Amino acid sequence: MPTLDVPGAQLYYEVTGSGPVLLLITGAPADATSFVGMVPILSQRYTVVAYDPRGYTRSSLDGEPVEQRVEVHGEDAHHLLAEVTSEPAYVLGTSGGALVGIELAIRHPEQVRVLVAHEPAAIDVLPDGAEWRKFFDDVVDTFRSEGAFPAVRKFVKVVGVDPEEQPEPSEPNPETMAVMEQMKKNLELYFEYQLQQFTHGVPDIDELKRAPTRVVWAGGSGSHGLPCYEAAAKLAELYGEPLIEFPGDHQGVMTHPDDFAKAIEAAIAGK
Repeated sequence: MPTLDVPGAQLYYEVTGSGPVLLLITGAPADATSFVGMVPILSQRYTVVAYDPRGYTRSSLDGEPVEQRVEVHGEDAHHLLAEVTSEPAYVLGTSGGALVGIELAIRHPEQVRVLVAHEPAAIDVLPDGAEWRKFFDDVVDTFRSEGAFPAVRKFVKVVGVDPEEQPEPSEPNPETMAVMEQMKKNLELYFEYQLQQFTHGVPDIDELKRAPTRVVWAGGSGSHGLPCYEAAAKLAELYGEPLIEFPGDHQGVMTHPDDFAKAIEAAIAGK
């Protein structure tokens, strides 16, 4: 699979199908495998481009990790789109990836025909954003004192999972151990260098409204009351458009890939 050199990093990306380009941007600490269930459906109509964010899984950083910024990741998406097409593209961003998509549409509006922003993690836009900020700070403190996986057990509250109901992990086989080791590396980058940085601040909705890009705001039908759903609803209100409900919860791209892919196609078509 191809890679692309960008300032400070090398991006791993995958291109599947034919037709207009549809760029899929995941939220960290996930990677392009988040979309594996949707790609066979979407690639029947689109040239689907998915990639691992800088520093995650198959995308490398030049040198030691540094604080990850939405603006830099937005430029990564800009360079990747410039590599694969000269035409405006369709873009789906989910969670932190939705923040990257918003940044891309603001800085390079000529590259984005339609942006589907699924549950952007814009915590500071919420009335209780300060409480969630304290929660994230506690997660990072847990990571620093206890390690990546104990921090995850706390962090899953954001997507509606009760940490107390999570089973204790069983003894892994060698294949599982390899996956867990990569996951651990991703989580270390995420908790130490990205979680607090990405979720600080509110996207510039006024600037986004000035762009020619059509923006579709989406939240999972199973995410009501959770922070990223509520953030999507608030941003949609500020933008002046209704929130569209997509199948599943914050992780609907993985749990409901067929229906989620159909929802993307309908959103792009304006249905």
